Amino acid sequence: MSGKFVALTPELHAYVAEHRSERDPVLAGLAQETARLGRAAAMQVSPEQGAFLSLLVRAIGARRALEVGTFTGYGAVSIARGLPDDGRLLCCDVSEEWSAIARRAFERAGVAGRVELRVAPALETLRSLPAGDTFDFAFVDADKTSYRAYHEEILPRLRVDGLIVFDNVLWSGAVVDPSDRTSDTVALRELNDFLPTDPRVECVMIPLADGLTIARKRGPNEGARR
Repeated sequence: MSGKFVALTPELHAYVAEHRSERDPVLAGLAQETARLGRAAAMQVSPEQGAFLSLLVRAIGARRALEVGTFTGYGAVSIARGLPDDGRLLCCDVSEEWSAIARRAFERAGVAGRVELRVAPALETLRSLPAGDTFDFAFVDADKTSYRAYHEEILPRLRVDGLIVFDNVLWSGAVVDPSDRTSDTVALRELNDFLPTDPRVECVMIPLADGLTIARKRGPNEGARR
């Protein structure tokens, strides 16, 4: 282990968040609106995460994207911004209240024509998709105990070299606390241990906000590199 990392102080985190290209007044307004929800607002992706999602979607030339766990729409707007005009984003959430906020944000951001938001359990939505439906990019930020199930449902529908991005994989540091045996922490810890061993993907975890893991789907003739 090289030990080459920088521990983020609040000041350094603010510096990181400030040095991004995205400056979207719609997203800024959405963040303010979401903040009024109180404690639930902590579920919103951070501004630097949003900018990173947009960059990833553009970088891989994604045309079809999926989001599991839309909340009030910050991540969805960020993803939709990275899609071409004829791109499509399927969003899954279980809250009518939060989805209503997200739909208003889609309209204000001018991306409503690219986004379909289904209010239903995400596993039901995924399992109801036609067999031929494929995606280039997926972002998972929902109930942590279902992350492994989402992985198994999404991966067969992902094109080769497509990406699945999982949020909250550090879980405020709880994943390295052996005394924390809560269901969410255990589920995330098990996913984090599983993904590097899954021969169908290659992955990397990055300490952005509460931690992101990016998994790329390997090709059928691509052996795992150990």
